Amino acid sequence: MRTSGVSNHQSQVASHRVLWVALLAISTLLASAMFALARGQDSSRPLRAADAVKSQVFLSLEPVPQGRRFEVAVVARVATGYHVQANKVLEDYLIPLTVTADLPAGFKLLNTSYPKAQIRTFPFAKEPMAVYEGRFVVKLEMEAGASAATGATTIPLTLKFQACNDQLCLPPAKLPIAAEFTVAPASARAKSLHPEIFGKE
Repeated sequence: MRTSGVSNHQSQVASHRVLWVALLAISTLLASAMFALARGQDSSRPLRAADAVKSQVFLSLEPVPQGRRFEVAVVARVATGYHVQANKVLEDYLIPLTVTADLPAGFKLLNTSYPKAQIRTFPFAKEPMAVYEGRFVVKLEMEAGASAATGATTIPLTLKFQACNDQLCLPPAKLPIAAEFTVAPASARAKSLHPEIFGKE
């Protein structure tokens, strides 16, 4: 009888030990999954193109008198660890960054200037690439014609790009943005804005 009691006790101890090991393994798996999920939600590794590139729009004048030239600046910032292809790509298959404008009646686009690209090499490509990283500015020179309607005005813009990191590329994106300002009569006095942007090349 004593032998049977000892055997039962040993069996219970062994069962508890197996259960403890199983619980430890499950806890480890759950911790790993939570860690992976946290890394996946890290702001430096965005999962959407809209999170990879943030942008703001600035104007050089306010208001914009009829018949005057003015500039629109798209100031963009690429998330840490990511890059976008420059406007002038080095390979035909790459998707260049562009900013386009849907101009209302009476407006003319005179020029679009893109920043100088950075030449980088990446593990996934044999050839170097022309890219933008961090903060960069795209400027559009426009003219409000004499026939441009006065009052509150919006010029829709589209920022097109593809963001990549060292391991993957997000789908190509077209983000709608806009320049909002006031058009005034030709005799109105305009105030220059944001010299920190428009005063530099």
